Amino acid sequence: MTPAARLQAVIDLLTEIDETPRPADAVMSAYFRNRRFIGSKDRTHIAQTSYAILRRHARLGWWIERTGFPRATPRARVLAYSLLEERRNAGVVLEMFSGGKFAPARLTDEELALVTALDTHTLDHPDMPETVRVECPEWAEGPMRAALGDRFAVEMEKLLDAAPLDLRVNSMKANQASAIKALSKVQITAETTQWSPWGLRVKGRPQLAGVGAFKDGLVEIQDEGSQLVALAVAPRPGHQVVDFCAGAGGKTLAIAAYMKNKGRVVACDVLEKRLKRATERFRRAGLHNIEAHPLTSERDPWVKRHKRKFDRVLVDAPCSGTGTWRRNPDARWRQLGPGLEQLLPLQANILDSAARLVKPGGRLIYATCSMLHDENEGQVEAFLQTHPDFTVKPIAEVWAEEEAGTPPVDGPFLRLTPARHDTDGFFAAVLDRKAEESFPTAEAGEGAGEGAGLEEVDPLELGKAIDA
Repeated sequence: MTPAARLQAVIDLLTEIDETPRPADAVMSAYFRNRRFIGSKDRTHIAQTSYAILRRHARLGWWIERTGFPRATPRARVLAYSLLEERRNAGVVLEMFSGGKFAPARLTDEELALVTALDTHTLDHPDMPETVRVECPEWAEGPMRAALGDRFAVEMEKLLDAAPLDLRVNSMKANQASAIKALSKVQITAETTQWSPWGLRVKGRPQLAGVGAFKDGLVEIQDEGSQLVALAVAPRPGHQVVDFCAGAGGKTLAIAAYMKNKGRVVACDVLEKRLKRATERFRRAGLHNIEAHPLTSERDPWVKRHKRKFDRVLVDAPCSGTGTWRRNPDARWRQLGPGLEQLLPLQANILDSAARLVKPGGRLIYATCSMLHDENEGQVEAFLQTHPDFTVKPIAEVWAEEEAGTPPVDGPFLRLTPARHDTDGFFAAVLDRKAEESFPTAEAGEGAGEGAGLEEVDPLELGKAIDA
């Protein structure tokens, strides 16, 4: 493809993203799947440019508005990006927007005025507000500032970067050293991660779908932070474990491998199709201690029938996904599911229901890929007020029990951030249930939550981190 044709493809792709109520990565996958004539190098360039523009949404929009241009359309954003970030001069841009075959249409008078106004400028400007500079949407500014305090700017700036490609080694088939060796045979360079005992960080963005180590289940794509959430579950071989919101099954896989294929892991979710797809991953990994169980809602009768039966229950709750903005830059600006005001009661209801599954002496692990206090510590604090039979187990104690070395955090909870840990933003709280307790006949909250069921929420559409 010519440079001009690539530019038109970027405009087309950004237009589809704007008009399609699905996450950008899903729209991109469909876009290229329907255009198999586009070569791999062109696909890479188009995707990278589109993501770069999505990561600069607020800054490009600020400049476009500043010039008096009526709306930050995909064409306007591409023009602004070409001039402000790629540093093309106005003459080159005019040549590319030639109206020729496969090239973008000629500029309108308004677009020509935009190009003239932006020519010779750069993306940064001293008059740009901090929230624009760090790409923070208005709805998230207050909660993010409250959660991050004086680290607001540094964490938000780190969220502007593209996320690294992390792999989790399947300990049933390989270790870090043997996986690195297997990847090196196909010219993929990887090194061990800082925190996860199973993690590898890959250099660059190689295509893994056709790589033997991936196809044979030696490695799975999973952010290092997500791997640490699985470590926080700390299951034992022979345990009975529930992954209550299993989604694509990334943490389920890590937990099952941690248990050495012994015991039982039940992967639950309201999205039955996703569970079915996840079972393919389970088979590829050679794990046979996992069973998938779809739920109608978080109050599914299955939960009541299995009260106090499980040693570990993981609740990886649907959330705002603020910790995944490096991977999902469009999620800052596009609400594809319930907003925070709907998510908070939903999370509380899910946590309350899942707690019924924990046996005396067992553990409940609450996790999100959010960086917001209300979705994290706030939910745990509220839960403990109504569930006095649960207490917080500090992360340092979990790490010591698992002989996992120095924990990545000092506080009682696992709070990971991109700037501190170079992972996605994650939160996890480990809650112990008392071993001996005179439980009431009907637990608090049982039967509550009508109309707030999980069946209304697709974590993928919320921009929730997917372990891939």
